[in-house]
Amino acid sequence: MPKAKKPKWWIYHILVGGFAILMLYPVIWLLMSSFKPSDTIFVTAQSLIPDPFILSNFAQGWEGIGGNSFGVFIKNTVVLVIITMIGQVISSAVIAFGFARLSFFGKSFWFALMMVTLMLPYEVVMIPQYIIFSKLGWLDSIKPIAVPAYFGHPFFIFLLVQFIRTIPRELDEAATIDGCGTFKIFYKIILPLIRPALATVSIFSFYWTWDNLLGPVLYLNSPDKYTVSMALNMFLSNETVSNWGAMFAMSIVTLIPVFVIFFLFQRHVVEGISTSGLKG
Repeated sequence: MPKAKKPKWWIYHILVGGFAILMLYPVIWLLMSSFKPSDTIFVTAQSLIPDPFILSNFAQGWEGIGGNSFGVFIKNTVVLVIITMIGQVISSAVIAFGFARLSFFGKSFWFALMMVTLMLPYEVVMIPQYIIFSKLGWLDSIKPIAVPAYFGHPFFIFLLVQFIRTIPRELDEAATIDGCGTFKIFYKIILPLIRPALATVSIFSFYWTWDNLLGPVLYLNSPDKYTVSMALNMFLSNETVSNWGAMFAMSIVTLIPVFVIFFLFQRHVVEGISTSGLKG
């Protein structure tokens, strides 16, 4: 490396390293706090390093709430994530294929209408949806959260539409000459080529469902059906002393799958998003 560029190189890495530490500090503080007694976590003079260093927060947090261990909440969340993720990926891919490749009456209007729904806050449709699901008898179950996932997600549809448009139509025409119908073109040609975008959709669906609190709070009433986000919220109390140590400990446990998924599939996220804006 030329000597003239060395100072710039060091300045760049110092700045990037400083910003990385700044961004990671809340996670580091959360991790260190999970090993502290609850009554010392928010003491101003308390250092970042736990003193004393305890592991009882993890044991207390894993005991759970209402006679259900934290493993029950993790199991409930995993089931909900898998069901929702499958529904959003499949339905969004099918709808995106229709918008990107098929011609039908009012196609532009329906696509624009779908995009408008991205601007609607969830609070706008929350009450109507709750009334509908209440009349269907779906309350206190995961149906109100999982079933809508099988009707597509606007953001995922838009992402996949942009990705499919990068695929040359000549491949569809060649498949049609070979005798492939619409479904076979989708299954044999389009799906294998949009794997990066499907991976991106799957990861985002996992993150958003795993962290979702408002949906489970609205529709789940039985403690044995709670998700991890609800369980973490139950460690806080307005009437008694909040068990911050146990909550932070279980927060670390629930962050493990998020970090694992990110580091394993971050390449697919970048590839899926970066190529979705291209147009072939």
